[in-house]
Amino acid sequence: MPAALRRHGWSYLFVLPTFSLFVVFTLLPVAQAFALSLQSASVVGGEWIGFENFATLAEDPVFRQALGNTVLFTVVVVAAQIVLALVVASLIQPLGRKNQTFYRALFYLPLVNSAILVAMVWRWIFNPNPFGLANTALGAVGLGPFLWIGSSDEALLAVILSAVLTIPGGGVVLYSAAINSLPRELYEAADVEGAGWFTKWWRITVPLLKPTTLYLLVIYTILAFQIFERVYVMTNGGGPNNATITIVQLIYSTAFQFGRYGLASAMAVVLFVMAVAVAVLQFRSLRSDVEY
Repeated sequence: MPAALRRHGWSYLFVLPTFSLFVVFTLLPVAQAFALSLQSASVVGGEWIGFENFATLAEDPVFRQALGNTVLFTVVVVAAQIVLALVVASLIQPLGRKNQTFYRALFYLPLVNSAILVAMVWRWIFNPNPFGLANTALGAVGLGPFLWIGSSDEALLAVILSAVLTIPGGGVVLYSAAINSLPRELYEAADVEGAGWFTKWWRITVPLLKPTTLYLLVIYTILAFQIFERVYVMTNGGGPNNATITIVQLIYSTAFQFGRYGLASAMAVVLFVMAVAVAVLQFRSLRSDVEY
């Protein structure tokens, strides 16, 4: 018996139940998706066709539209969420402990709501008729009405705004906790040097929060790549005229509406590779040996 197994045998035994669940419910489905992407698979069966599904995707204008929409949504929304979470956490940091706890809970509570319910609220806000909340508010200052989700030119903007205007409560909580753990001596030294609030925030707080930023960046990017409920509810599944179609929405319709499981799996593989590639780039650019 290997020495490592004798020394750590009980550790492996304790990990085994969780690892087994990971293999059954995560690893095997991912492997099956890769296998299906090389087949012309449907409900009645399938045959191996190699990389033809990927060639089909390369020539499909709808998939290219979905890819572009997904990338645009991810870039804008993730950047906005990171900035918003950091700014809000920085603003509540000078408050007392009780006030910090109150505001953390206040920003976090919306996360417990159903994603479908939140999307339904945003659909009402961006209703294209003049009585939608957004048009009513803009009409009060002499603007609009806009078609919003009823227009091919404005629908994607409405979906992006619905995500950008939602303060990410999880990010606020994590940033707030990280800021409170930063060494106070650095700020005291900056005060001695006469540094202002913004200088201390930009030169001390932001750089030291790099590990937290990396974590949130990876998590928010993966979640943004998986955007589905918001598009499905707000624009009836990617409309109008595929203006808001995303990769996950296209995977859903291709697999469960048209029964082309091999092609849908190829889309899933492309999305998986994109997420892994972006995560690797983020780790390479933001990794740090210092953690708070």
